[in-house]
Amino acid sequence: MKIIYQAESVENQSSTITFILQGFGNLPDLRIFLFILFLIIYALSIVGNLLIILLIAVDQHLHTPMYFFLMNLSTLETCYISNILPRMLASFLTGDSSISIGGCVTQWYFFVLFASTECYLLAMMSYDRYLAICKPLHYISLMNGRLCLQLASTSWMNGLLTSTITTSFIVQLTFCGPYEINHFFCDIYPVLNLSCSNLYVVKIVAFVLAFLATVPPFTLTLVSYICIILTILKIKSKAAQQKAFSTCSSHLIVVILFYGSLFIVYVVPETDALKELNKTFSLFYTVLTPMLNPLIYSLRNREVKEALCRSTRKFHSRIRIT
Repeated sequence: MKIIYQAESVENQSSTITFILQGFGNLPDLRIFLFILFLIIYALSIVGNLLIILLIAVDQHLHTPMYFFLMNLSTLETCYISNILPRMLASFLTGDSSISIGGCVTQWYFFVLFASTECYLLAMMSYDRYLAICKPLHYISLMNGRLCLQLASTSWMNGLLTSTITTSFIVQLTFCGPYEINHFFCDIYPVLNLSCSNLYVVKIVAFVLAFLATVPPFTLTLVSYICIILTILKIKSKAAQQKAFSTCSSHLIVVILFYGSLFIVYVVPETDALKELNKTFSLFYTVLTPMLNPLIYSLRNREVKEALCRSTRKFHSRIRIT
């Protein structure tokens, strides 16, 4: 039986409501281990993504549309993981898993902003690969600097619009105790489960916005890769096929990891047996993907490895001179 405490809305009682993020509280004996594990993941994510950004910024060979989008993605991933992991690390270290409702709404706002933006950025990157492989003679004229800026700006504006609209509905809700969120961050459905308000309109709006933020970019990504694969299969030379596929294989791996975990968490019907598994799968698109992206792009991308070698040689030569 649910115990109902005094109902308090976000707008009127933002200073008094405190949520408890249950997270992985069912594993108290592993708290220190989890802290060390996620601290290593966070450090690798930040260092890896910042290294990608720095390499693309300083190396002229990487000033191409593909790496322009990759720099945007690495910037997004740095912000994405920083929105969730520091709070989780603090709870592991101190044992305090509370979060104010203002902090919860803020975390949700930026989570939607970065997740929605990533969906569209991945689609823009797949479109870039489509033009490079399927329209090579027109690639330079089509994917010019202006179009790159427009596509990247569209991705960020979509995320900003989606997060602003959804958050504006959430702050009007009334919440009832107990204020315990069965998740490691303020995701929408665990938060909505605590509300006493009529959620019909909110859920409809959330569904429509989630649909617009994921289905169109996923469809564009899917169509782009179907065209890419069909074009590669028409190439007679095996070496040319491998070279063409290598230019998009890293991005394809990232797309599969991101959308695969997203699909499992938000599309598969939730059951009691899947609740705990959903938290685990949520780690893939919120924590592991930001860490794996720079590793995937650096280990599977010859140009990135060459840029790293050039930058390392320049750094060593400057040290010798000084």
